[in-house]
Amino acid sequence: MQGRRKREILDQGEIERAVRRISYEIIEKNKGAEDLIIIGIPTPGPVLAGRICRLIEEIEGIKIPTGSLDITFYRDDIHDRPKPLPKITDLPSDIQGKTVVLVDDVLFTGRTIRAALDALIDHGRPARVQLAVLVDRGHRELPVRADFVGRNIPTGRHEQIHVQLREMGMDEDQVFITEGEIE
Repeated sequence: MQGRRKREILDQGEIERAVRRISYEIIEKNKGAEDLIIIGIPTPGPVLAGRICRLIEEIEGIKIPTGSLDITFYRDDIHDRPKPLPKITDLPSDIQGKTVVLVDDVLFTGRTIRAALDALIDHGRPARVQLAVLVDRGHRELPVRADFVGRNIPTGRHEQIHVQLREMGMDEDQVFITEGEIE
């Protein structure tokens, strides 16, 4: 039976610290939390966005709008995927003139973020867009850089990073990498 070797790269505590650090960095870069909207790219971006919002609300004492942005039909590889299933776009308010922080789990080639920018602009013109990712693994194909990064983890192109979170039905938060085939 063939499988893939699995190695944990972030445990629950490390994920919590990374999300907390990202939250503080967002507040610092934006000189507070006024006019912020935090939007996750499914999945698990909306879960991470929700966690960031709760921490910012706890720190700043103000409610931060959060939501999700479906990019399914904005992807440049849509024709390579069998019957793509759209996800939910749930923008909490008008994004016009706001600072939108897009949240994704893993930044790889940059193509997901390009699709997210296209989808976002179809909903309005934010004052600025920032990007927060839990893991930046390198290998960019487009000129995309995250403003807030939980952890930089260089990988081989043949490797994959998987983010599992409790809110997605997992027993615990974990980020792991799979590499190579095993017998």
